[in-house]
Parts: sequence; structure tokens; C-alpha cells
Amino acid sequence: MTDVTYVQKACAYITRDTDELLVFEGPGHDGLQIPKGTLEDGESPREALFREVLEESGLGTLNGTRHLTTDVWTRREEPPKRYVRHFFHATVHEPRDRWTHTVTDGGGEHGAEFEFRWVRPQRTGTFALDLDDYVGVLPSASGVDEVASASD
Repeated sequence: MTDVTYVQKACAYITRDTDELLVFEGPGHDGLQIPKGTLEDGESPREALFREVLEESGLGTLNGTRHLTTDVWTRREEPPKRYVRHFFHATVHEPRDRWTHTVTDGGGEHGAEFEFRWVRPQRTGTFALDLDDYVGVLPSASGVDEVASASD
């Protein structure tokens, strides 16, 4: 019998202007991702959310943060690993359309550079790890399109 490991994750759907979702791409990641990370010992999912968003994106202020749902997602590897994913929604007032942030955590991603941008969310299958499972419950989740910057 194979033991299954459960890992607690906090996942952030961060939006601006109601219909733009923050996503990133980085080394070792297949497809779009959202800020997320593992809960540390004694840390609540909400505390992990704020810490992970700051470490991965540099964003230190989240507005209207609310818990959306918690699920269990299984990564099919040997041995299988199960993630208890706590999804949150928050809004930000962020003027940048794109930016690169160097991860500041002490874990395996420390020093990695993540390329952030805004998209219009929809379930399209372009997200890694099924991270788009709940974008349909976000306000005005109408389609995934690139958000053009003023310089485009």
C-alpha cells in the first residue's frame, strides 16, 4: 500500500479592474500559474496567502480578501501526492501591466524570476496544475485574453 502525502496550499486569484487576473510564468512551470504556496507549520491558509503573494509577486497589499473554496487535488506521481488547496480571491490597485519579480522565499524557488501579467480569466486549460478550476466564480470571468499594455 502506498502512503499518500497531503500538502496544504494557499492559492491566490488576484484581480484588478474586476476582470483582469494576475498570472505568471516561471522556470519549471508548465503553463500559467497564480501565486500560491505551501503553508508553513502553525500558519493559517490566510496567513500563507499573504506571505506567498508577497514572496512570489512583491505585492504587499491585498484588498477584499475572501476564501472561495477548499479542494483536494491529486498529482499523479509515484508516490501520489495530494494537495489540499485553499483558494482565495483578492483585489489590488496595481498600475503595472507586466513585471518581473525575483522570488524571496527560503524554499526551492528562491531567486527564481517570475514574469507577471494580467489576463481575462476563463477555464481554457492553459493553466498548470488545474489552477483555473475556480476562475468561473470570479466577478466578470468572461474569457482569457491578454491584457494589452499602453506600450503594446
